[in-house]
Amino acid sequence: MRELAAFFGCEPSEAAVYEHRVQADPAEYASALLRATGTDVLLVDDGFPPPGVAVEWEELGELAGCRSLPVLRIETHDAEDVPGARERGFVALKTIAAYRGGLDRLSEDVAAALEANEATGDPLPVQVHCGFGDSDLHLWRADPSYLKPLVERFRDTPFVLLHCYPFVREAGWLAHVYGNVWFDLSLTIPHVSRPAVALEEALELAPVSKLLYASDAARTPELYLLAATWWRDALAVVLTDEADARLILRENALALYRL
Repeated sequence: MRELAAFFGCEPSEAAVYEHRVQADPAEYASALLRATGTDVLLVDDGFPPPGVAVEWEELGELAGCRSLPVLRIETHDAEDVPGARERGFVALKTIAAYRGGLDRLSEDVAAALEANEATGDPLPVQVHCGFGDSDLHLWRADPSYLKPLVERFRDTPFVLLHCYPFVREAGWLAHVYGNVWFDLSLTIPHVSRPAVALEEALELAPVSKLLYASDAARTPELYLLAATWWRDALAVVLTDEADARLILRENALALYRL
């Protein structure tokens, strides 16, 4: 509340922030928060929220005043949609297999999509939900360690482990030992109370070249600003080299997703 109140110039209370929110024009309110993050490119899951329910990826980019590019969610597409995904403008694939039985038991549909992706000879990065999320997830089945056989099977495919808490060290280990694994702390930051601690755990083993900034914000525009603010704050605490922070905030993603 204090961060938001300072941004809006109102009293630092939930009531004051809420009053400002309900009085503001929704599009202008969201746009102000998004543009304050200083984001150059947004990568947006095309499967959530469902089409027609909320702002879609094209409009989100307009509100943020930056490029916005889609990520193809495997669970909402057929495997036949994967081979031509790059040509249709998708910059990555994403699976929420952790919600569909767990990372220890990937479905045949997910496996078929990954096979189709690798068979192109120029596979898109594959984002994988790991760690905590909503209540319909069994946390122990979202441990990224279960992905080891998959990472080894699809060695030409870049995998990006999303969120990761409380398995941050496990994700860092995978990024440390496998050249085709990256990870982020989206959702973890801004939700954990000690972002710098999560960042320190992530970098205990993993090199800075394997960690990506992300927010996982969706439908709640305040989370874009809070994630960007607390990521930068944590990086300032943990790192001593501004160039390393720039890798995590920008350069790693530009290279990985060919932006």
